Amino acid sequence: MSTRALIVVDVQNDFCEGGALAVDGGSAVARAVTGYLADQADRYAMVVATRDWHAPLPDTNAGHFAVDAPPDFVTTWPVHCVAGTPGAEYHPDLALPPGTVHVRKGQSRQDYSGFEGDVVDASGSLADVLTAAGVTDVDVVGLATDHCVTATASDAVSAGFTATVLLDLTAAVALPTTLRAVARLADEGVTLTASDAG
Repeated sequence: MSTRALIVVDVQNDFCEGGALAVDGGSAVARAVTGYLADQADRYAMVVATRDWHAPLPDTNAGHFAVDAPPDFVTTWPVHCVAGTPGAEYHPDLALPPGTVHVRKGQSRQDYSGFEGDVVDASGSLADVLTAAGVTDVDVVGLATDHCVTATASDAVSAGFTATVLLDLTAAVALPTTLRAVARLADEGVTLTASDAG
């Protein structure tokens, strides 16, 4: 039996082309992850999907939404992925399998990692849910490479899991932040590879 989980990070309308905080290549990632899951579903004991689920203004979500100054796109951002809005929904080209574990993050706070979020219809943290299922290894994909994907992979290692980022199933906000993120992950022992690397 597989002891590996796939964590699909924030493949939401607002992070894809046409969204409030679009990442170039976001829609392509949605399609690529769907294709990968269709081919590799048996590889995983569990699939997890995270999404930002922010409270609407005037809640700034602990300063996550820029309100008094332009966003710096590092720690402050335009309003995005407000709970219950179309922008917070998964991209329509993302097809998740039955039994996917859903995680909502950033509810009136600044969450970047899926491990900081709240597991829907389950008690305990994401780490607890994975451990209870016997998961030891996680593959991380989604949006964006240099922010929530990196934070999720980093926290996976901190929680005791072996973590891999499938870089071809991610898209990034910017090159400089991505280079720093990839270097950080390598230093933390995260494997950086491609989905077809075996």
